[in-house]
Amino acid sequence: MSIISQYSSYAWVKFWTPSFWLPPNITWSDFKDTEDVIYPKFQEICYPVAYSIIIVFVRLIIERCIFLPWGLRRGLKQTKKKVVKNVVLEEAYKQGGSDLSHSKITGLAKQLDWSVRQVEQWIRHRKQQNKPSALVKLTESGWRFTYYSFAVCYGLWALWDKPWFWNIDECWTNYPHQTVSWDIRLYYVFQLSCYWSMLFSQFVDVKRKDFLEMFIHHLTTILLIIFSYTCNLIRGGSLVLIIHDFSDVFMEAAKIFKYIKWQRGCDTCFGLFFIVWTVTRLMIFPGYLIKNFWLTAPNFMPMFPAYNALKYLVVVLFLLHIMWTYFILKILKRALLSGKTERDSRSSSSEASATEDTSDQTASSVRLRKK
Repeated sequence: MSIISQYSSYAWVKFWTPSFWLPPNITWSDFKDTEDVIYPKFQEICYPVAYSIIIVFVRLIIERCIFLPWGLRRGLKQTKKKVVKNVVLEEAYKQGGSDLSHSKITGLAKQLDWSVRQVEQWIRHRKQQNKPSALVKLTESGWRFTYYSFAVCYGLWALWDKPWFWNIDECWTNYPHQTVSWDIRLYYVFQLSCYWSMLFSQFVDVKRKDFLEMFIHHLTTILLIIFSYTCNLIRGGSLVLIIHDFSDVFMEAAKIFKYIKWQRGCDTCFGLFFIVWTVTRLMIFPGYLIKNFWLTAPNFMPMFPAYNALKYLVVVLFLLHIMWTYFILKILKRALLSGKTERDSRSSSSEASATEDTSDQTASSVRLRKK
């Protein structure tokens, strides 16, 4: 037992070696608070794992007490129309799923003395039973709209009087001896708590085709927050967080309007979303933030391994933005051809039925906290 304890202690010391986490000639003893500088503490960034449970309860309250009743008043149904029970079709559905061949469907129609169209309709309706209703999706989007709106408002309030918000070079001035004010500290803890909750809830939320990409996005954002907080690179990290929240407000609003079947509101918010997405994530993020992180920061401070890891993580985020932009452009193409915003191109392929075209459409192809 003592050998295991000694090995664990050795591994812990090696993990926190200053040569990885801090600039040259800086050690953890230099991160002691003074009258002028209050440094971040690593244990503070561990609390959000527990705080994420509180976020989950807040989410449930907002979904069930605000958006669920509102959706019901807007005419959305809490339960779906049940499929007529049929043992033969149920067995065939379990064996072949919704992708039954035409010959199989024809054989089932003859066996049941049904028309082919009746069998196809039964399969479509049966498939709908495995998917969340528009009301469930409305409540999820309502929660995300609330979160992103609050994150943007609080982030702007906390950063408005900070010099690095207006001059990004201030991110590196006197690094690493930069104080962390309580409002920025709270901003970081809140964002990390929400991203932990989104990472966990992704496994029970509405499934999308980009499940893996969203998982990578949430994990990358969590690593960015933890790394930047540990290394006191909070100034640059706060800019990355705020720049990623703006477009998501309009995207979730567009989804909400789609679910309640207000097409004009959906199209308007989707148009605003595309404009804000293009400006923040495809122009400001790479042309201003990433460029400064890679090219300008080395002029202010020496590089070190943890900072290099952060540089590559922000590039991973940008690559995900490019991929999601492709999905957005596909929706825009449909909108130009059909005259309205079409079904979410990220939706599971199992959702592409005729029944869903009126009940399961969404307004965008992306959901990005985090960042």
